Amino acid sequence: MKIALVSPYDFAFPGGVGRHVTNLEKHFTRMGHEVKIIAPASKRVSDFGNRFIRIGTPFAIPASDSIIRISISLHLAPTIKEVLAREKFDIIHLHEPFMPMLCSAVLRFSNTVNVGTFHAAQGKPGYNWGRPISTWMLGRRARKLNGFIAVSKPAMNYVSQYVPAEYEIIPNGIDIHHFRPDIKPMEQYLDGKLNIVFMGRLEFRKGVNYLLKAFMEIKRQMPNTRLLICGPGTRLRTRYEQWIARNRLEDVIFTGMVSHEEQPRYYRTADIFCAPNTSKESFGLILLEAMATGRPVVATNIEGFAAVVTHGQEGLLVPPMNSRALADGLLTLLNDKARREQMGQKGIITAQKYDWEGIAHRVMDYYQKTIEKVRIQGKVF
Repeated sequence: MKIALVSPYDFAFPGGVGRHVTNLEKHFTRMGHEVKIIAPASKRVSDFGNRFIRIGTPFAIPASDSIIRISISLHLAPTIKEVLAREKFDIIHLHEPFMPMLCSAVLRFSNTVNVGTFHAAQGKPGYNWGRPISTWMLGRRARKLNGFIAVSKPAMNYVSQYVPAEYEIIPNGIDIHHFRPDIKPMEQYLDGKLNIVFMGRLEFRKGVNYLLKAFMEIKRQMPNTRLLICGPGTRLRTRYEQWIARNRLEDVIFTGMVSHEEQPRYYRTADIFCAPNTSKESFGLILLEAMATGRPVVATNIEGFAAVVTHGQEGLLVPPMNSRALADGLLTLLNDKARREQMGQKGIITAQKYDWEGIAHRVMDYYQKTIEKVRIQGKVF
């Protein structure tokens, strides 16, 4: 089968959708299928050879307390038409299929079987910009989709408000061979201090400001602790560093962007992995990665996180945007090594259910089911 995996986001910049697409490509290629990734890119993407097709230059746009990096060009049509005519895909799998401009345009010009995966739980553009025109456009684009996948129930509930359809829930996966408990931690942080690790982009909705306030309380009660903040971002990092200096808070380390190869080592360095996100997460991918390495988690009790973590089992869930509750949850586990180890072992078992090998086969089965449905209906757009 010849498959196109289309992402609207800058493929040269780390993100959950890009990682999702990358893993699907890897597993489908191993299965013997011919796979091409289509996405905008801010710089050369060399990891995939001729399996990557760059269409569009992304721009950073503020959206929903985050930054999305998408192509907003109105001149993609000739390139898209040429690629589709040349490649003749059997199926086109669009991730956030209504996201301007690339995904929406590919869906418009596709004349084969189209499947969409919806990742967002709240606030992504493409649904309610420029009403009522956007509502009319959504209807036209939705009619070209033959299959609908959501990565979680929160994602399904969100998109269903705009596009009612029969959705298949197929979650994100993790590479349990990459994220595993026998990885060596970062030696420089193995000095006897208890390490709390955060992993993610420095954006408001990731909740680092609440984590810093919680850590200030933790340091008062447990001086022998350290906070590692891992992830890209400069504007908020400067603001956070100024706050840290004003409050004379010690043992906070910003690592900057952590490569995919080193991420498991940072998870293993954690005595507790913390995700203080405020909202708008459709799925707890970072929680699963930490859990796969055998680490307990303290995370906010938002829908996407509660979908993968059971409070009191793999970790603790606390109210979002509440630094006091976050500090209490972290202190509870910092003071109980046996419970941390018990939760870490439970997390390994839970994470196994999300192995990419099984997830990729579920997506492929859905492709086959959708293609058969289209064949019976005798209708391809």
